[in-house]
Amino acid sequence: QVQLVESGGGLVQAGGSLRLSCAASGSLFSIYAAGWYRQAPGKQRELVAVILRGGSTNYADSVKGRFTISRDNAKNTVYLQMNSLKPEDTAVYYCNAVSTIYWGQGTQVTVSS
Repeated sequence: QVQLVESGGGLVQAGGSLRLSCAASGSLFSIYAAGWYRQAPGKQRELVAVILRGGSTNYADSVKGRFTISRDNAKNTVYLQMNSLKPEDTAVYYCNAVSTIYWGQGTQVTVSS
């Protein structure tokens, strides 16, 4: 059974950094693009960043220049480095193998002002 497990969330002050990890149980990220999404209370889930199989990346305008998505195919893991965090980045962050049904359980990121 395929599983995605996120980790690395937590509470951080504005301006701080966190690094999220998403580990897949199989070689999912060698086959599919990987995406990080987030959902804040009362809001819809939104795409934060995506990394394609070839390594190309795309970011939401709100995180460009602050967040970096990367992958380690040998470890079947995708990362999201988040710098210069803002209170509006507070949300539950999820990873996904794009175009599949496979989602992680989510990890809470809270940024205090």
